[in-house]
Amino acid sequence: MNAHIQSEGEDNVIYTVHYRYTGSEESNGETYSSTEFGTQGYTYVAGEPFTPYENTEAFEAIVIGWLESSLDVDQMQARITANIQSQMTPVNEDLYFTWQNHVPPTE
Repeated sequence: MNAHIQSEGEDNVIYTVHYRYTGSEESNGETYSSTEFGTQGYTYVAGEPFTPYENTEAFEAIVIGWLESSLDVDQMQARITANIQSQMTPVNEDLYFTWQNHVPPTE
């Protein structure tokens, strides 16, 4: 998170939250996963309710609530699910010419 040291008469006013949202699924002994990440900005206005920063799980839960209110979580889940499904049942492949001496990725 990024915070103003002091703003609008309050200390440690968070203005940006960095997030990572990950989903995974296991199939036939393999785990497939997909992650979305980004930042979400916030603006504190003097007089509005203020929650002071604390390095606690309770404050983490508050920040997660902010993110869930600000982001389209259902859409993120849908994109992650679609990405995992495309990993499990690919519809595209990479093709190479023999003279390219391509080394396939190891699994």
